[in-house]
Amino acid sequence: MDRITLQNYRCFGSEEQSALLAPLTLLVGPNSTGKTSFLALIRALWDVAFREVAPNFREHPYDLGSWDDIVHQPGGRSKPADSFGAEFGQGSSQQLRDGVSFQARFDNHTGSAVPVKRRLARGESRWEVRRKGAVEHAVRFATSRGEWQRSFDVGPGISDGISLMPMSSLSWSRIFGLDLFAAERWTESSVAFNEDDLDEARQLSNLLIPWGDTKRPFAGAPIRSRPRRTYDPTLLANDPEGSAMPSYLANLSRREADNWQLLKARLENFGKVSELFDEINVRSFGTSDGDPFQIQVRKHSGPKYRRRKGPWRNLIDVGYGVSQALPVLTELLRPDGPTTFLLQQPEVHLHPQAQAAFGTLFCQVAAGGRQIIIETHSDYIIDRVRMDVRDGTTDLKPEDVSILYFEPGDLAVKIHSIRLDKAGNVLDAPPGYRQFFTDEMVRSIWA
Repeated sequence: MDRITLQNYRCFGSEEQSALLAPLTLLVGPNSTGKTSFLALIRALWDVAFREVAPNFREHPYDLGSWDDIVHQPGGRSKPADSFGAEFGQGSSQQLRDGVSFQARFDNHTGSAVPVKRRLARGESRWEVRRKGAVEHAVRFATSRGEWQRSFDVGPGISDGISLMPMSSLSWSRIFGLDLFAAERWTESSVAFNEDDLDEARQLSNLLIPWGDTKRPFAGAPIRSRPRRTYDPTLLANDPEGSAMPSYLANLSRREADNWQLLKARLENFGKVSELFDEINVRSFGTSDGDPFQIQVRKHSGPKYRRRKGPWRNLIDVGYGVSQALPVLTELLRPDGPTTFLLQQPEVHLHPQAQAAFGTLFCQVAAGGRQIIIETHSDYIIDRVRMDVRDGTTDLKPEDVSILYFEPGDLAVKIHSIRLDKAGNVLDAPPGYRQFFTDEMVRSIWA
């Protein structure tokens, strides 16, 4: 994804606005300006596009409430919006002919936000699926030559008519037994539906298959799980707080020695740079997979003391920052991780040196082909990213970084897309960006 467009969603008003995404995107701004809501919308759009389901806007770590909490409330005597829309795409609006966009519109259904329209477009070609009433769906396909559509009943047996029609030809055929590419099934506009249109329809409908052939984005919670003195290896399901992280590490060390050594080396490299720890270890109390275990770390003394190795410490006996950082580190560095990360405040409980080290790690991971979108209040992370781009520490280029500044306004929030130049300087920042820090600095100088 390289852009998100939204309208009438939570604190974002009726004016449609777009935000530029990059391999590394930093969401900044005051509290309660919609940064977490923005992350939730990205996951919701992903679910609609690739999982072909109505998203759960109350799924942890984003509990956005019911319809009245999700749709924009303009305040005063103005009525709330009756729907909201969002879109993601690849390729800027000026390059839409070569780019791909996916759009969804949500309506109220018994207090929940339900997608009632989906549109997949590239250039002048587009698929559009609408839900009409309880069970009727309309499908429309258009090219530069014309537009064709048809309607049919889904029937109450499929999620009570709530589920969306899939946009891939394979899914349509599998679920509904329909050959939607048969020309006689379509209502003609001004021209006949010919073989060229059939080929274009197939190509467009299959775009979401390779595009979505990835794991669901990892959504990290702002506060991770508390460390425990002893764990058992049965907790395997991933979760935003990282509760399954110790079990993942233990099982990896017991069953996949090579992958464990690779991940262990990566974790320890970050631990040394951030000065959180020098070594990490899984201590098992038994030989079987079901036996309990501990996560241990230890630090080395500095060069002045000939780098002596300290004792192994239980995770619960060291600074809280270590246990808060490990779940994020593990997700970013594990060999089988997702390609998209939605992270909230990874800097929680960390010293500035460790926060800055995270900035470098984000650059490294994003330069390796993954996309990271981070909600942060850490100047140390932002400044480290700027300096790493300037110094060429990684392969991340200025155009690979986007800073989104969420500016509160008159009962609505405006998103500003800020860029970096080759020197790491901030470009296109609005007057309010970092004004608080400037005021504080001036006050400290003239006090």
